[in-house]
Order: sequence, then C-alpha cells, then structure tokens
Amino acid sequence: MSYQAVNPFNETLIKEFSNASNQEVEDALTQGYEFYQASKSQAASEREQLLSQLADEFENNSEYYAKFLSTNMGKLIGQARNEVKSNVAIARYYAQHGAEFIKPKTFPDVDKSKAYVEYQSTGIVLAVEPWNFPYTQVMRVVAPNFILGNAVVLKHAGIVPECASAFEEACHKAGWPKGAFKNLFLDYDQVDAVIADSRVQGVALTGSDGAGRKVAASAGKYLKQSSMELGGTDVFVVLADADIKRAAKEAAEARLTNAGQVCTAAKRYLVAADIYDQFLTQLKAEFDTYKLGDPLDENTTLAPLSSKAAQKKLYEQTEKVIAGGSQVLYGELTDISQPGAGFTPMILTGMTTDNPMYDTELFGPVAQIYKVSNDDEIVAIANNSEHGLGGAIYATDIDHARRLASQIETGQLSINRRMASHSEVPFGGIKDSGYGRELSHYGIEVFANIKAITYND
Repeated sequence: MSYQAVNPFNETLIKEFSNASNQEVEDALTQGYEFYQASKSQAASEREQLLSQLADEFENNSEYYAKFLSTNMGKLIGQARNEVKSNVAIARYYAQHGAEFIKPKTFPDVDKSKAYVEYQSTGIVLAVEPWNFPYTQVMRVVAPNFILGNAVVLKHAGIVPECASAFEEACHKAGWPKGAFKNLFLDYDQVDAVIADSRVQGVALTGSDGAGRKVAASAGKYLKQSSMELGGTDVFVVLADADIKRAAKEAAEARLTNAGQVCTAAKRYLVAADIYDQFLTQLKAEFDTYKLGDPLDENTTLAPLSSKAAQKKLYEQTEKVIAGGSQVLYGELTDISQPGAGFTPMILTGMTTDNPMYDTELFGPVAQIYKVSNDDEIVAIANNSEHGLGGAIYATDIDHARRLASQIETGQLSINRRMASHSEVPFGGIKDSGYGRELSHYGIEVFANIKAITYND
C-alpha cells in the first residue's frame, strides 16, 4: 500500500513516504523486545514521568502537531487543536494513574490460602490505527502499554503519514527509550509477518469491521491477544420531553463534527412522533449553519472528507440508499467531479430493513431520521443492527432515559450529551463493532499478563 499525504481540500500532494524495508521491520522488533525486557526492571513511575514529558511535548507545540491533522485528513483546525488536547489528556491520565493500576491486588482467602495478582508486560503490541483521529487513537494504545512495559509498533493509515511520523517525533523529543514506540510504513504482507512474530503478543485495531475481520483472523491464527474497535450505526434518541432546541443543536454536532467521520457519530436519529416535525425543522436550521471550506480557515465550519476516495465511496453508498427507497429531506448528492473532497450534508428518511444499505455505516455527513411512537419501537430499531458501539438519548426524565439506555445494545451510551470517549471510562463495542476495551483501567489490562499467585504462610 502507498503512504501519501494529500490535502483533501485542494488535492495537493504534500509528501510521499516509502514502505519500511524488511530490515527496518526487524530492527523495530528487536529494539521493541529489548525495551520490553528492560522495562521489567524499571519502576513504572519512571515511565509515568516519560509519559508526562510526551504530554508536555504535544501541549507545548500544539499548533505544530495540529496542522498535520488539517493537511493530511482535512480536520478543521479548531477541531485539530482539540484533538491534540484530548491526546494530551489521555497521556496525563495514565501518567497520573498508570502505576497505581498495575500495582499487585490481593484477594480474600482462597481455599485456605492467600492470593494476589500481578500485572505484567507481555511483549510488543502492534497498533493498526485509522485516519479519523490520527493522534488520540494511537495514544489510547500507546499510553497504557508504555506504562505496563509493552513496546508499541504502529501501522497507521496510508493517508496520514505525516501524523504518524509526528507522533514518533514527539516520543523522541520527550526522551523515550529506543524501541518503546516505532512507526512503520507497512504493507499488508508485512502486517501479517509482524503479527506472526513471537515477540509480538498483542494486536490492537481501530477501523472498519472489514479490516477488523482480517486482522483479527490473523491474530487468531497465531493465538495473539487482540482488541477491535470497529464501526457503528449509533442512534441519537430524542424523547418527547427533550429540550428540542438543545437536542437539535447537539444532533447536528454529533453528525457533522469531523465531517461525520466518527465511529460514534449520530448515524440514526430516532425522534418521538409528538415532536418530530418541530425537531426536524430545528435540525434543518442547524444543518444550514455548517459551511464547507478550507480546514485551515478559522471560519470554516464543515471539513471536507478525508480523501477523494472517501468522497466517492460515500457518494456511491448514498446513491444506493436512495435507490433502495429512502427519501431526501435535506441536501443533495454532491458533484464529486469537482476538485476537493467536500460533501454536502444530507438528511434521509424512509430507511427500511429491505434497503440494501440498511445496516451500513455511512462515514460522512449523511444522517437518517425515524419517527418513533414508543420505547419498544426505539429499542427494536436501535438493536436491529449488527453494530453496537455507542448512542445518545435526550430527555428531561432522566430515570426514563436510564431505563431505555439499559435496553439498547451498545458498549456505551450518553444521556443529554453527545457521545464521546473519556479517559476515565472504558470504551469499546459489541457485535460487529468489535471487542475489548480502551481507556480507564480496562485499557491497561487488555495486553497485560494478569498473573495469579497463591501461597500459604
């Protein structure tokens, strides 16, 4: 595969990168394994300090790192700065709590014996990461594993090579030891070879369910621990007692932030029949406020898609949705023959289960809306999906919203706020949205050897 930085706003080729040689791969694995071995005799508090220094590097040079996000995958510069902040927050969270998470934990008496568990490193983790959040998705894997003492080798998406290089540059500037983190521009055969290597003991992937199936199959073949954070068809539920103006504003944000290229973006609006017309009118007004433009322009409110290829794919998917019987309530199909990867926001309705695109994740600013009559209908529509990543519910009656939240099959759900991840809370999906958890103390356990030790005095 190729690694090219191409500005999606104007299609300007910025820089091309060569694939890693097999010798570079071997050197990375050798150095990563050496770091893993050395970390066994190093206090976790020392790695906490180094992780804190990495957070400082990103924080002190935010504008430098943010710009790569805008030029490589089209993120609005304001949202790019926010991603750098989120990246810093994840690093600081594990720098402050990581060592505590891996302290041995005792258990009550077990069969007249005593017991405790130790959290130990296992080797090298391969991180296969996506282009939509080029720093934070990497940090979610790197920070907990670095504290644990696992090395991380990164295979990043082909369209964000400058972001991948910048992350490695930041680690060097923060004084990280050789082997702790290494970015490699790998082809698919090399990915399989890395997974097969005995020094590699874990594989973390964030991406599509198609990519997840392939990488998970390879990990399974070699009996390697894996975690998969895949796509979603998340619902955004608006109950009859919701604050309509607030819900509509945040519904638009939840679909259009990052040009809709978010796994946990609001893909399906489920709106109570009593307020449906009022909500739709307000939602259209909110969509009207988004204007496509140069992501480096502070006044731009809607980013382009990440690439011309992404634009073409979304166009073809949306064509099939409409051909399958859905109606357009807002917007129109973008003329993709024009320069740039922009995509006009759309709101569709009439998506039925016989539509060929019914359970397909539309990765861009295209929303679906449903009029619903009761909780049973909401739960039926929400759960009639092979995905189960996130979702949101807007209501005044919080107890009602919480009861409903418990019935929706997802890995996480928000009430009266847009779905988002937080360092303190586990993140991950079920069904075709993947398995395993990132963030919180769960994120540090995924690739740990949780070793149980029992003894008698």
